[in-house]
Amino acid sequence: MPERTRLHRSELAVPGSNIRMLEKAPRLGADIVMLDLEDAVAPDDKPQARRNIIDALREQDWSACSVSVRINGLDTHYCYRDVVDVVEQAGTSIDTILIPKVGRAGDVQLVATLLDQIEVAVGLERRIGIAVLIETAMGMVNVDEIATACPERMEAMVFGVADYAASIQSHTASIGGADQNYSVLTDDGDAATRERHWGDQWHYPLARIAVTCRAHGLRPIDGPFGDFTDPEGYVSAARRAAVLGYEGKWAIHPSQIELANDVFTPDARLIDRTHRIIAAMKEAAAEGRGAVSLDGRLIDAASIRMAENLLAKLEQIDARRTGEPLHEVRARA
Repeated sequence: MPERTRLHRSELAVPGSNIRMLEKAPRLGADIVMLDLEDAVAPDDKPQARRNIIDALREQDWSACSVSVRINGLDTHYCYRDVVDVVEQAGTSIDTILIPKVGRAGDVQLVATLLDQIEVAVGLERRIGIAVLIETAMGMVNVDEIATACPERMEAMVFGVADYAASIQSHTASIGGADQNYSVLTDDGDAATRERHWGDQWHYPLARIAVTCRAHGLRPIDGPFGDFTDPEGYVSAARRAAVLGYEGKWAIHPSQIELANDVFTPDARLIDRTHRIIAAMKEAAAEGRGAVSLDGRLIDAASIRMAENLLAKLEQIDARRTGEPLHEVRARA
């Protein structure tokens, strides 16, 4: 089974055509490095980008992060060669294949079948996972069937906001940010006193993907925030996704990595409360009680499940920070 609990606070997108970035990427602090063969690479550069990624995977130390490779879309002639060449020659360094513009279950199954055959042919002992980009109207309509297309490989769903906006013909030029045109005016008052209230035009797709992922044991990941000169805007978008249940966000620039890691790392106050919840529930269980009050609020079995999820995330973060295997961190805890 794929490592579905893989730490995924930040996912750095690295163009396969940028050799300098490929050399720096493993040491920049991202939980996931996504080596991109699709949108970030011009058509004439795609064969060379493929070779660059193979060389980088074979020659560099990727132990400090997980590695994903975004292949070209299934509607292009680059796709099959992306999977075959990269996985055959460097599959031991790949954790997941990221499929763009997934519209139906068959898209996932096609790539999964290729991976089945390649893994057997070259003797890969570790199964490569699959993540998908939901970035079209068709993908959003079929999001549930996509989530269950290949349970032995599927790990995560990413919301691709830019292509999704194009797919639904949205009148916005913002990539992942808010748009003042998605707002309402108060009904009362004259033109000078009426108030404008902004909305979040991406709330529905974000929430839809999050619910589907949690229903099927997948990780929901938020996509890019286009203006990398606006850290406040990035943090706001990341916090919005975190509240909806997302586990991480893309970074299209190294400056966004730390921002994502901070947002999706539980703060000290929440960590302290989580440990107190666990302690209080253990005490209640010893006394034969199913619920207990903590700080004036009811704590019950649902609270325990939330606390356990948070502790599991903290174990992963601690393992990443110390470089210890996760099972050793759990034993030490």
